[in-house]
Amino acid sequence: MALTHNDRSTSAKRKSIDPRRFPVANTRNIGIMAHIDAGKTTITERILYYTGRVHRMGIVDDGTTTMDWMVQEQERGITITAAATACRWQDHRINIIDTPGHIDFTVEVERSLRVLDGAVAVFCAVGGVEPQSETVWRQADKYQIPRIALINKMDRTGADFFRTVEMMVERLGARAIPIQLPIGSAERFNGVVDLITRKGLTWNEASLGAVVDETAIPEAMAEIVEDYRGQMLEAIAEWDNELLIKYLDGVELSEAEIKSGLRKAALNGHVVPVLCGAALRNRGIQPLLDAITDYLPSPVDVPPMIGFHPQTHTEEIRSASDDEPFAALAFKIMTDEHVGKLTFLRVYSGVLTKGAAVYNSTRQKHERVGRLMQMHANKREERHAVYAGDIAAVIGLKDISTGDTICVQDSPITFESIVFPSPVMSIAIEPQTQSDVDKMNLALSKLAEEDPTFKIHQDSETGQTLLSGMGELHLEIIVDRLIREFNVSANIGQPQVAYRETIRRHAMAEGRFVRQSGGRGQYGHVVLEIYPIAKGSGYEFVDEIKGGDIPKDYIPAIDKGIQEAMNVGIVCGYPIVDVGVRLYDGSYHAVDSSELAFSIAASIAFKDAMKQAQPILLEPIMDVEVIVPDSYLGKVMGDLNARRAQILRTDTQSKSHIQLIQAYCPLAEMFGYVKTLRSLTQGRATYSMEFSHYSDVPQSIVQEILSSKRVS
Repeated sequence: MALTHNDRSTSAKRKSIDPRRFPVANTRNIGIMAHIDAGKTTITERILYYTGRVHRMGIVDDGTTTMDWMVQEQERGITITAAATACRWQDHRINIIDTPGHIDFTVEVERSLRVLDGAVAVFCAVGGVEPQSETVWRQADKYQIPRIALINKMDRTGADFFRTVEMMVERLGARAIPIQLPIGSAERFNGVVDLITRKGLTWNEASLGAVVDETAIPEAMAEIVEDYRGQMLEAIAEWDNELLIKYLDGVELSEAEIKSGLRKAALNGHVVPVLCGAALRNRGIQPLLDAITDYLPSPVDVPPMIGFHPQTHTEEIRSASDDEPFAALAFKIMTDEHVGKLTFLRVYSGVLTKGAAVYNSTRQKHERVGRLMQMHANKREERHAVYAGDIAAVIGLKDISTGDTICVQDSPITFESIVFPSPVMSIAIEPQTQSDVDKMNLALSKLAEEDPTFKIHQDSETGQTLLSGMGELHLEIIVDRLIREFNVSANIGQPQVAYRETIRRHAMAEGRFVRQSGGRGQYGHVVLEIYPIAKGSGYEFVDEIKGGDIPKDYIPAIDKGIQEAMNVGIVCGYPIVDVGVRLYDGSYHAVDSSELAFSIAASIAFKDAMKQAQPILLEPIMDVEVIVPDSYLGKVMGDLNARRAQILRTDTQSKSHIQLIQAYCPLAEMFGYVKTLRSLTQGRATYSMEFSHYSDVPQSIVQEILSSKRVS
């Protein structure tokens, strides 16, 4: 029996998608997530083709895919920014966000998962569970996102479905339950066996995979099919008492009962259904679409969104219903050269119409919606309304940032915002001509608005403009966009590490600021103690002034003066972190005291106390994971040790000659590491890294940093 993708899709001809053709229970908001080069964008491209959303499949290597629309993405063959689209499948509307796989663009994964209901985790059948796979899996764990998994690239030499499933269990702690088994692997990969229906599925190459043929299970696979089918049924029965009784009594479960039980277990996060395929050869996509609709949640399957009233701070709840007051979360800002600022929204409740007045409860600002758009990568389709469960874009909102809540004025609510990692690497940038200054400042502000992990600041000592980001590739893309999109000519300096300073012990100091120059003078006097606080705490201020020694009106100015002083440390001039301040004495003058005087006095006292508190320099430490063949392990370990790395563990990946090295390594030692690693291993090793923590800088390195700052 042959099925075509047109048989399964509701329509392949009509491109636009009316969101209310389907009830909210038939909506799926999903993300495609994986390690870099696992095939996410190729899978998304095939999904769009088989659902009739596009009429030609693009190829990543040719730069012709729909979702990788940026010039930089097409040139490099990687996804840089999360792209949204929507399609139809079996009377369901599927909103899809294709996310990047590179750790430098983890912000795109983070904010996408924050607003999605389910996810498809893609694994390479050759590489298995790779480093960034673990990162995105942990991000999905944080938001309790139900997942299904697709083991892709089954047609590649070295593909091993069963090893990858084992790695999911061992490295991710997932209850990975195959619902398909591959028929062959590598060049002999011909199709899959559906364990639920006990049928084989193959794809007709002449139809570009649009025709799916149902076949008998190969005789050689009969035993393993029954074994894995039994494991699947056991896993399902564990979470459904009714099915458990039937299973133990030997009653054959129907296809509908198996799917119902599997859906229940998947939605609760108890199991992860695992499928397989080869997207580049157009195999395995239609069953994946079926699994998305069968086993991933709709907006009504997930718990209602909990927020708080912005004025009373009482708890507020919004369910996925058009009848509830409108509430949405802004999860992405994008600048479009034709329409200006685009704000991507996830609508959690209610209906938003074009031209409606809305309330930004995070910023307590009133706004008006200009136009509503359904996004298809970088293309837009006009909409007159968006509904509960929708993901759409809004034109016309001016004062809004990623993580803001948009709602109606008479039923305000504020949702928890999105927390992003801090940037760990900086480069200096300088416009080449005076005419580039204004262009550069405008361009940087737009880029920073789009990307919360990209920061701009001025070095108070050198006057340099510093761009901070998540890694070399992140900053490289930012600079490339400055040149191409905004036509800015600029000189770029070497990457700089975002060092920090802190203290080792308690210290007390007194600060006095007195000026008398005729008329009213200035008088401020404070006595304070500073002390170390827990790593990552940042700063705390304790007011212990008693008896009115310093009027309460001046306390905020003292706090402000201390925080301003913390911006420039006394070791190397880097910001100070993890310091507590106790203000316990001081004095004031009834006429001459002012907020400015107390702010300056507090700054003087804090700097004096810092000198006595054994200040130290901190450097960012990265969590580095290197995947390397056995034969190169010694070379790579030796190079990491030379980079002051602390080796945490080495693991042999099961049934392979591949080693995983996990280490902590200072960011300052990791610049250019990718070139070294490729040279040492003939291009066969890969690595990923993400910020872990700050740690003390060895004294010998402190002297080098001091010397380099003096030279610069």
